Amino acid sequence: MGYDYDASYKTTPQALGAPNQLFVDVFQSFTKAPLRVLDVGCGQGRDALHIARLGHSVVGIDLSPSGVADMCRAAATENLDVEGRVADITEFVPEGVFDVVLIDRTLHMLAETPRLFVLARLIQHVVPKGRVLIEDERSNIAGFKTVLQQDESVWDTVFEKGGTLFVQKH
Repeated sequence: MGYDYDASYKTTPQALGAPNQLFVDVFQSFTKAPLRVLDVGCGQGRDALHIARLGHSVVGIDLSPSGVADMCRAAATENLDVEGRVADITEFVPEGVFDVVLIDRTLHMLAETPRLFVLARLIQHVVPKGRVLIEDERSNIAGFKTVLQQDESVWDTVFEKGGTLFVQKH
């Protein structure tokens, strides 16, 4: 990873700004709560905290100790159901299963082989009818779709546009 997010998080509160509007819209459309959500590359929790405010349980993972600490402090202040873990996503194996795996502009930081391996591992932890929500580089979407097609589960595309791919597991 070329950019030092940890250094940025140490000096800048909410360094990445407001929650991703695409994810805000998707989670506001969900009527079932609470969902168990994995936020991959959570940073300071811009998406995770918003999702938890809607009543969902969130596990956020990020390589940045400062980002995860900021997220956990904010969650504790608001008494939100957020668990933070400092982890390298190339080595991280989720515990249990999730209703939603959210990956907001994180996988593009990896070379192609580890990027696809990480996605293949993460989708094994999605419940039937669960979703994977990806926002990434447009050029990476075809590889993500190949990983999903090669999985033993069937995945339906819910939304695809540019660098956005939302899928649901059968």
